[in-house]
Amino acid sequence: MEDSTDFIENYPKYEMKPGEEYMSREMLEHFKEKLLAWKKQLYWEAENTVKHLRTDSSTPADPNDRASQEEEFALELRTRDRERKLISKIDKSLRDIESGDYGYCKISGDEIGLARMEARPTATMTVEMKTKQEIREKQGIV
Repeated sequence: MEDSTDFIENYPKYEMKPGEEYMSREMLEHFKEKLLAWKKQLYWEAENTVKHLRTDSSTPADPNDRASQEEEFALELRTRDRERKLISKIDKSLRDIESGDYGYCKISGDEIGLARMEARPTATMTVEMKTKQEIREKQGIV
């Protein structure tokens, strides 16, 4: 299976119908299915990591091979940790769908936009608000 970035990029995009309202029932259903499929794929990747760590855990005799193996395992575990955090964001997005807050900026209340939601289904801010937040963080103003 492809990694989580490829998964989102390759998932079918939602096509708005003429006159359709932003975050209509059909659009919300599309994003719910997309988020659930993404979550399922992340769990699948985590299971494969566990299997890989169990089956390839014999310690090589050569110190260089052992160091390479340890680095590979550490990288896999860091990746899974990032994905664990992503699963939390997916769960939050699913709750937002249920509450009617999905697709709207948590700061301004504006529509985040279909293109951004397709690219980043867990987005909680418009591009403008996210940019302002990042500038404030760089300046130390949180």
